[in-house]
Amino acid sequence: MEKFSILSTALAVPANRVTNNDLSQMMDTSDEWIKSRTGIRQRHITQGQTTTDLAYAVAQKLLDKAHLAASELDFIIVATMSPDALAPTVSTQVQGLLRANNAFGIDINVACTGFVSALSLAAKLIETRYQHGLVIGAETLSRLVDWHDRSTAVLFGDGAAGVLVGKTDAEVGLIGEGFKSYGDQGAALTAGQLNQHTVFNATDVPTDLSFHMVGRAVYQFATRRVPELILRVLAENDLSVDDVDLFILHQANARIIQSIAHHLDQPLDKFPINVEEYGNTSAASVPILLAELQAQGQLQPGQKIMLAGFGAGLTTGTTLIQI
Repeated sequence: MEKFSILSTALAVPANRVTNNDLSQMMDTSDEWIKSRTGIRQRHITQGQTTTDLAYAVAQKLLDKAHLAASELDFIIVATMSPDALAPTVSTQVQGLLRANNAFGIDINVACTGFVSALSLAAKLIETRYQHGLVIGAETLSRLVDWHDRSTAVLFGDGAAGVLVGKTDAEVGLIGEGFKSYGDQGAALTAGQLNQHTVFNATDVPTDLSFHMVGRAVYQFATRRVPELILRVLAENDLSVDDVDLFILHQANARIIQSIAHHLDQPLDKFPINVEEYGNTSAASVPILLAELQAQGQLQPGQKIMLAGFGAGLTTGTTLIQI
């Protein structure tokens, strides 16, 4: 076990809510059509807040809840596929705003698998030499959405959440993990294509930042590959699905989560779902759900929790932790 304790959890989402009925005024869709296919009823959409703004709000809450000074932080990891810029990174911007002068920042972009990957890295940093770190998933995906394309616009939302982790002697932390990439299937879900035109490359290929997705391919990928990886990680640690108290999965689509629960032959009440409220927030979805469960008193010491992300890349990742 790579030992670390979760000292606090927090989330920050824009106040602006966009319902399915709101979207039906912009495109040929309806609340029933969206809800029946995805489980989503609304999403939070920024009206000016940046990814850095949301991540910074989470960071402040995490420190305040744990009564920890920013100067005591050793690192800040931000998982995001929607940074404000390629440079400076979101994590270093947060570090500067916090005046966390002893901390270094790292951004990770593994899309919807980002937070799970970031938590794995944090566990190793804590295990080796560091005392405290922030792990945050933050997204403003609304900037990558074509708001007239109902195949993708209905899915995504903005938000951020994270955890403050610290060194501990207790038997808690990372029990096992698994990650896998399927780059040959990457065209099934893309976003954020950069301009290829330079003085040395006179291409006419236009810049296209919007999401493009082959929905059926992504659905089949997630419902097959995520259970495979979960079972592999459990087997490697001589555990079964019955040993897991909660499965906190990326909130992409309620039907995907229900299918994964069925594949694992586990009751759906072990798979909390909040996609109805937030939509798909990519790297922020797992920590948003984690923070909500903590606030509701559903996380208890000693529980084994499986965190799993899946999506663009295509990628899957899972970490089994004991809290």
